[in-house]
Order: sequence, then structure tokens, then C-alpha cells
Amino acid sequence: MQASGKYAGLSLALVSAIAFGGSGVAAKPLIEAGLDPLHMVWLRVAGAALVLSPLAWRHRDLVRRKPLLLAGFGLVAVAGVQAFYFASLSRIPVGVALLLEYLGPALLLGWIRFVQRKPVTRSAAAGAAVAVVGLACVVQIWAGLSLDLLGVLLGLAAACCQAFYFVFADQGSDGDDLPHPMGMIAYGMIIGTLVMTAVARPWQMDWRVLGGDAAVGDLMVPAPALLAWVVLIATVFAYLTGVISVRRLSPQVAGVVACLEAVVATVLAWVLLGEHLATWQIVGGALVLGGAFIAQTSRPAGAGAGVGAGVAEPVAALDRDPSKV
Repeated sequence: MQASGKYAGLSLALVSAIAFGGSGVAAKPLIEAGLDPLHMVWLRVAGAALVLSPLAWRHRDLVRRKPLLLAGFGLVAVAGVQAFYFASLSRIPVGVALLLEYLGPALLLGWIRFVQRKPVTRSAAAGAAVAVVGLACVVQIWAGLSLDLLGVLLGLAAACCQAFYFVFADQGSDGDDLPHPMGMIAYGMIIGTLVMTAVARPWQMDWRVLGGDAAVGDLMVPAPALLAWVVLIATVFAYLTGVISVRRLSPQVAGVVACLEAVVATVLAWVLLGEHLATWQIVGGALVLGGAFIAQTSRPAGAGAGVGAGVAEPVAALDRDPSKV
């Protein structure tokens, strides 16, 4: 694998984590202004589906070529993560729910090793372990140890869905029939919107909130501007860069780097929303960064090792057809 391809993948993974992490500081003011959290999720997914709908038409051949992949990506990687995460929030502390969701990369390694029966590099496994410990510090899990069992199970379900986001994003990267990332994301958002419509019931939303302003720290920002950020940057751009990064790296490496999203979200909330950042959270952020650094040193375990081993095949597949990116 060329070093430039790896660094490009790492850069995209980092950009994706930052974009995803920035969703909270834009969505929280809207929620505090009166939007229900599930309605906020629906606006996010539906807005992205609307923006990407022309691309869905352009890549309509994917419906014939990859119907199961599109359905899985929409149901699991889009609607599943969001629905289970917010359902867990209703029963357990936010920090614990966030930690459970970000067990996804660790679960992903288990899927690759024991279900796909492919090798997992020691650096990726070590990086995931360090990142999980760091996440526990970032969300200060000890602040909410008396947990509701159903809430924990819902959080673990969100983690499973997040793990499969990386699995679905990588599908086809080791062959010639590679689905275009924009088309895949577009149909994922459309399917996710249909599912979230049944769950969120947007007809009950207080639409007046979107016509006013929301407080971001000491600033009053127009609600449409915050919504535009959530849709365009924290969803469309974040998913696109995330899917491409998985294909340029590997699911196991990109998954660990994605843990940085929780750190980004915490730091942005500290800077923009004035939320206090404790010493243990700073330590945890450093551990997550360290885990991502360890994971990115992953090397292929051998020829033919496939997705679970390294990054050569996804990059080679992209290099054969530059239009894929």
C-alpha cells in the first residue's frame, strides 16, 4: 500500500470524526430550544436524504445491483444507530450511553476475528482497548454506575449497529463491483428517513422552533443555520468522508479512529457551550488519541488477509477506478 493512500485515509477518518463530533454542539441548542431529540434526529436524516436525493437518482442502478447492502446501511448504519442510542438515553446517563455506543469498534474486531475468521492485527486490537479505556474517562462512566438493564441493552444495540456501519461501508472494496459512496449514502439516508418517520412521528414536532434563534453559549444563532450545519456537515459530509476512509484504510483501523468523535464532541461542548471539562476527561481524550495512533500503525497480516488485516485491497480498488471517490 502506498503511504500517501494511507495518510489520505487517516486524514479522511479524522475529518469524518470531527464532522460527526460537531453535530452535538449544533443539535443541543435546538433541543434546548424545544425540539424533541427524536425529532432532531429525523430532521438530520431527512434533511440529508433531501440533499442527496438527486444523487440517488443518478446512482439508481445500485437498487438493482446492491439492494441488500442499501437496505442494511439504511436500517442499521443510519436508523439503527440513531434510534437505539436515543432510546438508551431515555433510561441511562448520557455519558454511559455514549461509551456503550463507542464499543462498536471493539465489537467490530470481534466480528472480523470470530465471524469472518480473518486476522486482526495486534496494533488495531491494542488501539481499540486503549481507546475504550479513554472513552470511559471522557464520559466519566463512574458517575452513573447504577444502570437500567434495558438501557444498557439498547446502548449495546447501538454499538452493534455502529460496528456494522464499518462493515457495510467496506462492502465491495475487495472487488470490482464497488458501490459509489455517494449513492450508497443517499439511499441509506432515504431508507433511514422512512424508518425514523415511523419512530419519531415528525407531524407532532414543534416546527416554530426552526423559525427562531437558539443559544450557542453566549451567542444567539438562527435555528436554520444550526440545522444546516447538522445536515450538511455533521451528516452528509461526515458520512461521505467516513465511508471513503473505511475503504482507504480498513474497518478495524477506521473504527478506532472514529472514537475521536466523542473527544471532539466533548471539547467542542467545552469551548462553544461552556460545558466543564474535567481532568479525567482530558486524560481520557489523550488515551483515545493514543489508541487511534496505535491502531493506525496496523499492517497487513499477510497476502490474502483481506479486510480484517489491512488496507491494501481497499486502496487498490479505489485506484483502479478514480470515479469511485
